[in-house]
Amino acid sequence: MSRPSQPKLTTSDHNGVSVIQSQAHAASSSAVARAQQVPQLVPAGPSAGGGKALPPSKLKKPPADKDSDEYRQRRERNNLAVKKSRMRSKQKAMDTQQRVNELKEENERLEAKIKLLSKELSVLKDLFLEHAHNLADNVQPPAGAEGSSPAPNNTAANGQ
Repeated sequence: MSRPSQPKLTTSDHNGVSVIQSQAHAASSSAVARAQQVPQLVPAGPSAGGGKALPPSKLKKPPADKDSDEYRQRRERNNLAVKKSRMRSKQKAMDTQQRVNELKEENERLEAKIKLLSKELSVLKDLFLEHAHNLADNVQPPAGAEGSSPAPNNTAANGQ
C-alpha cells in the first residue's frame, strides 16, 4: 500500500537558500539539513554571455574626431540620406494628395450621374404607370360577357 505523505516544510538558511524538508527530517541536525538543501536556480545576467550578438551598428564605437575625414564623410552620407528620405516622404504625401483629389472629382461625377439616372428612372416609372393605367381603361371584356360592359368607342360601327 502507499505510505501516507508527510507534510513538507520550507525554511531558509542564513544564505537565503530554500530548504525543503519533510516533518520527520525537521528535527534532524543542521548537518543533515544542509545536505538536503536544494539551491535555487538564478538566470544568468546579460553579461554572462549566451545572448544574441548585437549588430555592428549597435556596438559602442569610440567617438570620432569631428575634424577627421572619416567623420566628415559619414556626416555627408548621413545628410544625403536624410535629404533623400525627406524628399521621398514629401513625394509620397504629394502623390497621396493628388490621389485624394482625383477620387473626390470622380466621386462628384458619380454622384451627379446618380442624380441624373434617378430623375430618368422617375420619368420612366411615371410613363410606365400612365401607360399601364391607359391599358387598364381600354381593356375590352371577354366575348362571353358582352352585356355587362359598354360598347367601345368605334365611330365606324356607330355609323351603320
